[in-house]
Amino acid sequence: MIKISLVVITYNEAQNIERCLQSARSLVEEILVVDSFSEDDTVEIAKNLGAKVIQHPFAGYREQRAYSIGQAKYDHVLVLDADEALSPGLVKSIAKVKESWNHDCYFVNRMSSMGDRWIRHGGWYPDRKMRLFDRNFYQSAGLNPHEKLVPKPGARVKHIPEDILHYTNTSIEDRISTINRFSSIAAQALWEKGRKGNLLRVLFKPALRFFIEFIWKFGFLDGFLGFVIAKTSAQYVFYREIKLFTYEKNNKT
Repeated sequence: MIKISLVVITYNEAQNIERCLQSARSLVEEILVVDSFSEDDTVEIAKNLGAKVIQHPFAGYREQRAYSIGQAKYDHVLVLDADEALSPGLVKSIAKVKESWNHDCYFVNRMSSMGDRWIRHGGWYPDRKMRLFDRNFYQSAGLNPHEKLVPKPGARVKHIPEDILHYTNTSIEDRISTINRFSSIAAQALWEKGRKGNLLRVLFKPALRFFIEFIWKFGFLDGFLGFVIAKTSAQYVFYREIKLFTYEKNNKT
């Protein structure tokens, strides 16, 4: 039977880290936490749960994730964010996969919450993520803060129809704070990649995002919160594009 390393990156995740590690500890032979010098009890909690903790300066989500995967003891890796946990159904499914590992990369669904509500439509679900894989067959893609793990060409891929539980936003205020912070990171990443600001994107991309999430992907079935999520997703796109446009304008000036 294969051995699995659970890999989690953290910074000030004392309120989440125990739930995350406890959900997966029955499946793994190593718990690795790569911490960016947390100022709360994250490290102490992780160590008390048997985790190996490495302190490493945070250079970006994509960079930190790649570093942490590289530090794992075993090639077979399960990746979680600190504010995520495996559902009971996913624990059972991964246990079966572990007994008979016959693919290189496994995708799962991610179900996110807003406050005490799980969101099951729109842009938030099923939100498939590759989180269980042989690290010899993965590569990084995307831009910060929305980096992602993808299979290398030729890798054998399978989808596990069970959920990672993502405890993402505790309130609408938390959601607004998150999109403001993440849009700044995304705009900076796009600028460094050579993307230029464009007023047409500022005007039209937010409306398109709202239509896709609320109408096309049935976000309206989540009621008021479905509207809030689609609207704030559109605002995220607006913030990102207007910040990028500002970079362009300031550079020309």
